[in-house]
Amino acid sequence: MDYESLKTPADDVVRDDASFEAYRLSGDLIDSQHPIIVAYARRMAGEGSDQEKALRLYYAVRDELRYDPYNTPMKREAYRASTTLAAGHGYCVNKAGVMAAVCRAVGIPARLGYADVRNHMTTRRLSELMGSDVFYYHGYTDVWLGGRWVKATPAFNRELTDKFGLKPLDWDAVGDSIYHPFDLGGRRHMEYLAYRGVFADIPFEEIRGAFRHYYPRLSKGQEEMALGGDFGAEGAAETAPGAKTK
Repeated sequence: MDYESLKTPADDVVRDDASFEAYRLSGDLIDSQHPIIVAYARRMAGEGSDQEKALRLYYAVRDELRYDPYNTPMKREAYRASTTLAAGHGYCVNKAGVMAAVCRAVGIPARLGYADVRNHMTTRRLSELMGSDVFYYHGYTDVWLGGRWVKATPAFNRELTDKFGLKPLDWDAVGDSIYHPFDLGGRRHMEYLAYRGVFADIPFEEIRGAFRHYYPRLSKGQEEMALGGDFGAEGAAETAPGAKTK
């Protein structure tokens, strides 16, 4: 597979030929009708407009599910929204999946979008495992609000961003929330390089194949077992006063 050829010229290219109705329905990995998803979505969304509900859901997914790039096995079932919610942690791909699932569970259409980004502020261990500072298939959620798609990226929980000296990514359910380009100290944090299109469900096979291609060492560890480790603790140690720079 030529994964470079799967880049798209814009952020709204529908890669799976899904109809709009698919963004309302439960899927294999975006299992929005699973009881744990339905109960959580209803409890967190509360009452009000779609924007008000989506906003509450965003902050719940962002902060109640810990960002963890190490402990999601590269197995299809581990990427189900219900599995991620029950585990209480995930990384950008499966946390975006939870956001899509809980939105659909309360009647708000949602889909998944992916992009390649350069992340300048990771940890030494993760950089070594990846062999790159490019995060391929960085995941976000497109939420249908006010008659248009609005991007939400609930990946990094507030506790984590505090440890890294980053401003948490807020969202107003009106404008796109992708990621702050700079940290609190004015250093570049993240930049978008290319888009990978939008999907009704997580394109697990494509993402697994891309990780095998771009991150052979990391993906081998993910497929054999969860890698283990505490990304937040690594970040706190590396950003502490007196810590050696990478």
